[in-house]
Amino acid sequence: MTTTRLIVWRHGNTDWNAGHRVQGQTDVPLNDLGRQQAVDAAELLVRLRPDVLVSSDLVRASDTASALAALTGLSPSYDKRLRERYFGLWQGLTMTEVAEQRPEEHARWTAGADVIGGDVETLDDLGKRVAEGLQSAADLVPAGGTVVVATHGAAARSGVGHLLGWPREQLRSLRALQNCHWVELSYDGSRGWQLAAYNVGPFSERPVPPPV
Repeated sequence: MTTTRLIVWRHGNTDWNAGHRVQGQTDVPLNDLGRQQAVDAAELLVRLRPDVLVSSDLVRASDTASALAALTGLSPSYDKRLRERYFGLWQGLTMTEVAEQRPEEHARWTAGADVIGGDVETLDDLGKRVAEGLQSAADLVPAGGTVVVATHGAAARSGVGHLLGWPREQLRSLRALQNCHWVELSYDGSRGWQLAAYNVGPFSERPVPPPV
């Protein structure tokens, strides 16, 4: 049976990742480490012979995608639905500052519940919009093709979970994606979407920055 492959790729490191600062939809660029991570990851992903390359329009994701575009000759397309979760009033704060200044909201986030207040996007809204973007990307390739999507940590996990139909409790069993690591999904007409691999990448194990 013909199987389509979808690679959901987290962007490289940024200074805000390194400082545990909440990025959300703030347009933070890659740092030197992040640009090198993108190049290293692209050297592996090119071996998958992707047919289509799609990216969030935020610069840290689009610059990550550009590393793969340089090796494949593909021209990435951009989809706002693949942006990171909108973290509202948290954006720009460190997680320590969020915990100190907005303790009730932080406690709900830590517990995996929707944040009440702070104008933070709900998990359902996040999962739905990112899953729609992922499905649209997959629809760009014929059956049996491979599409790579450059996106963000929280966006990737929620979007993948929604695409797979997982309940929120099951989704919490997945650890955060490391920078420039990816999820591999497969699709065929009889089994639908299936998880093939998670947190794949070229680097040795390192502490994981918050996926925000």
